[in-house]
Amino acid sequence: MNRRDFARHSSIYLGGIITLPSYSNNNVIVMSKKKVPVLLKPGDTVALIAPGSSIPEDKIEKAKTNLLSLGLKVKEGKYIREKYGYTAGKDKERIADIHWAFGDKSIDGIWCIRGGYGCTRLLPYIDYKLIKKNPKILIGYSDITALHMAIFKKTGLTTFHGPVGSSEFSPYAIEYLQKMLFTPIIGQPIHHKDPSRVITLSSGFAKGKLIGGNLSLISAMCGTKYLPSAKGKIVILEDIDEKPYRIDRMLIQLEQAWDLKKANGILLGEFADCDSDSDRSLTLNETLENHFKDCGIPVLYNFPLGHIEDQATYPVGIKASMDTKTKKVVLLENWTK
Repeated sequence: MNRRDFARHSSIYLGGIITLPSYSNNNVIVMSKKKVPVLLKPGDTVALIAPGSSIPEDKIEKAKTNLLSLGLKVKEGKYIREKYGYTAGKDKERIADIHWAFGDKSIDGIWCIRGGYGCTRLLPYIDYKLIKKNPKILIGYSDITALHMAIFKKTGLTTFHGPVGSSEFSPYAIEYLQKMLFTPIIGQPIHHKDPSRVITLSSGFAKGKLIGGNLSLISAMCGTKYLPSAKGKIVILEDIDEKPYRIDRMLIQLEQAWDLKKANGILLGEFADCDSDSDRSLTLNETLENHFKDCGIPVLYNFPLGHIEDQATYPVGIKASMDTKTKKVVLLENWTK
């Protein structure tokens, strides 16, 4: 699988502000107000958009079939078949589809067909006031990380780091889409189907809002006004097909140009196809250990996120806890009415 591809299964969200209750158990949160999407149900309409790279017709048809199989109706963005070099149409066309999807009252949720490249180009031109007035679910990963981060920073809206529309879904991925989008509950855990594969680089327990996504995108957004602070957050990071020295370079960027070291905890994905075949290189494990081994905050590696079939879905901006003893993330807030 290559960077920026995936998706299917849901029951999603449209919008509103809700007051979240406080709880008295160990996973306590206080009263707070959040901009959240509303749960989708069978028969609702989902917009398919391509805000990043162009996509072939068979992938568009696959995405439509995936969503129809969930009992959802599908409306295509006007420009999803456009091609402009490496992007799915010119910037103004891809922005037009984003604005249409959020502004059209007949649309209940928004699913990105693929990632690829191009979303960071759009960030200065997005109408964030429109999005804030029409909060709907937005789901995708990889290059869609740029939209997740910018929308959360500018509007506070919870979006979803999860499969894109054209992906093959494993039973695990479907399970977590159902848990996150059909019947979300406070206390919902996220964990690897084989916990023995999850590696603890630094022990501990932490709470914080979930932010992050693709490492390449987060690195590229450093120094811009579209990247939320990592301070007090649980940061998720993943990538694919990057050599260890490039992983190292991007992590150095996050440490020098962002406040990654002020995060409360870090979840690292599997980093598929990111090891080196050169005897002159550090291994991926060595590279990650150099940055995170016993760093003073909890860090888990090989967590189920990103460019893998068995990826979970993560609500951006929702408070969660992580525990290296249980190797689980637990969601501490609800994100729907």
